[in-house]
Amino acid sequence: MSLNRNEKAAVVSEVAAQAAKSQTLAIAEYRGLTVEALNKLRVDARSKGVYLHVLKNTLARRAVAGTSFEPAAELMVGPLIYGFSEDAVAAAKVVADFAKSNDKLVLKGGAYNGKALDVSGLKTLASVPSKEVLLSQIAGLLKSPVQRTAAVLAALAAKRGEGAEAPAAA
Repeated sequence: MSLNRNEKAAVVSEVAAQAAKSQTLAIAEYRGLTVEALNKLRVDARSKGVYLHVLKNTLARRAVAGTSFEPAAELMVGPLIYGFSEDAVAAAKVVADFAKSNDKLVLKGGAYNGKALDVSGLKTLASVPSKEVLLSQIAGLLKSPVQRTAAVLAALAAKRGEGAEAPAAA
């Protein structure tokens, strides 16, 4: 069922609003996917804060016109599903992870930071750890020197303690 002009304008404004607050766009071709598989992908995307939507390509092009996602307009050909995320890697990660387990979902590319991404760029972006993981890794790196210094000092104190106790006992 086709949309009338007002419904199309509403879809374009909704997607444009989502694009305005997002950092990443991931695009994939969903030809051959079952409804069950698409629903699973949508549930996974929703749980990770990714706006996932099947759109007519002309509406998608209108929605991203004038945004940082405009360079990806040339990729918008065929039956596509669009994933927008505020997190820099969430959309790419959701789509790429689902594509690993389901060969019917074919990655097409996307956009990040005003630049179009090809398939390898999208996969590279998907391989970057999430913000929370990166912050925990940084915290671990900052804690490591202090922990090692404390361990060395404790070992040194234990060694001196053993050396001091031996002459006193003799």
